[in-house]
Amino acid sequence: MRLDLSLYLVTDPALCSGHGLVETAVAAVRGGATMIQLRDKLASDGEMIDQARRLKAALAGSGVPLIINDRLAVAVESGADGLHIGQDDGEVAEARAALGEQAILGLSVQTLAQMARIDAERLDYLGLGPVFATPSKHDHAEPLGFAGLATLVAASPLPSVAIGGLKVEHVAATRQAGADGLAVISAICGMPDPEAAARAFFSRG
Repeated sequence: MRLDLSLYLVTDPALCSGHGLVETAVAAVRGGATMIQLRDKLASDGEMIDQARRLKAALAGSGVPLIINDRLAVAVESGADGLHIGQDDGEVAEARAALGEQAILGLSVQTLAQMARIDAERLDYLGLGPVFATPSKHDHAEPLGFAGLATLVAASPLPSVAIGGLKVEHVAATRQAGADGLAVISAICGMPDPEAAARAFFSRG
């Protein structure tokens, strides 16, 4: 699968409930979303595996990868295209060994100290942030702002996607900071028309 971080949709079960999770993701892809991450902190592994299989089937032929948030077992069992983990969600080496060389593996990084410790040879991209505080993650690190984001991008040996409270109006500043794309949740999942919401990010390029 191609790695294009331009517009990385992270799903939220509550925000996606209006249109349905699969329908929201498919609409976002029609609007230009280049990556889909299945994130559900409350679902069981079994529920997430079922969601992932339905989502992957719906994305078939689009060329857009399906990434699983945090749960290695779900990524492996569902046949997803990759996994995204945080600093406390397991070892990169273990994840790479279980996923295989072809899978996409991403890691969240919030600080330069964490950046200095990354296992770059086993990773494909980094999620850098949070740029802003966000209600989707209550235990997030101190927000970076765009200056902090630029500092992390400059130190990163890998492609990077900015995360944390980003909206359409932040496209230009994110690009200026050097990130390869934006990861968003409510800017698409919470919108009446997810396809139009996704397309709007490209009109601000």
